[in-house]
Amino acid sequence: MNSKHFFLLFTLTGLLLLGLWMPASAAPGLQQQIPTPTAGADGRIIYIVQPGDNCYRVAALNAITVEQLRALNSKLDADCTLVEGQELLVGIVSVAGTPTAGPSPTPGLPTPTPTPFTGTTEICVLLFDDSNGNANRETTESAVAGGAVSVTEINGEYSAQLDTVIPADPEAYQGICFSDVPEGSYNITVGIPDNYNPTIDLNYSLIVKAGDRAEVGFGVQSKDVVVDPGAQETETGGKSPIIGILGGLLLLAGAGLGIYAWRSGKPESKLSGGMLRK
Repeated sequence: MNSKHFFLLFTLTGLLLLGLWMPASAAPGLQQQIPTPTAGADGRIIYIVQPGDNCYRVAALNAITVEQLRALNSKLDADCTLVEGQELLVGIVSVAGTPTAGPSPTPGLPTPTPTPFTGTTEICVLLFDDSNGNANRETTESAVAGGAVSVTEINGEYSAQLDTVIPADPEAYQGICFSDVPEGSYNITVGIPDNYNPTIDLNYSLIVKAGDRAEVGFGVQSKDVVVDPGAQETETGGKSPIIGILGGLLLLAGAGLGIYAWRSGKPESKLSGGMLRK
């Protein structure tokens, strides 16, 4: 081997050893960009399945276990099959804003807010047809529809209004009822239909306490009802025809006694016997 061949062999051997000693510079490969999931408005962290994903890869990317991934996504099958574009729940943001991996923790008992309990009551109002006008509801007097009932607490803490209706069971009907009414002092006002006149004052005040049930009745009478004044006075303790006749007889008897007394007190004329002298 001449010197020329030896030099060429030495050079090749040196280049080969230099190539083995220096680290190979690999060509940059394509890197898949994995979107970082963020919590939504409801606090849930959603991961979108990418091509080539499986449950183990998704769990590793989101720092959870496969068991936690299954617990968060109960619809996954036994083989943990994923479909590209599928949405997976991978965490829930806590109140403090930090992501909570795994199943949602069991919430503890809420801290009670101390509020004073005043209790409630019920107020029932009946608008009835007071046909005889005696301001009392008789069993034959029915309810009246078309009226408006307003219940207002005197300090403005409660106010409600209901319309009166015809009940399905008139015998058991106690009126329209206002439920869950706080205890306190109330004014009740009733608006009646146009073709009725009130027989009772349409404003009423009452005080109710917790657990009470108040019932208030308001009577109205149809404008078409004609009431006999003499009969009404008799019912209400006024004058009756018999009392008028007795009064007339007493007047006549008094007049007769007066005439008799007047005639008895008048002096009689006395004539002297004999002839009248001139």
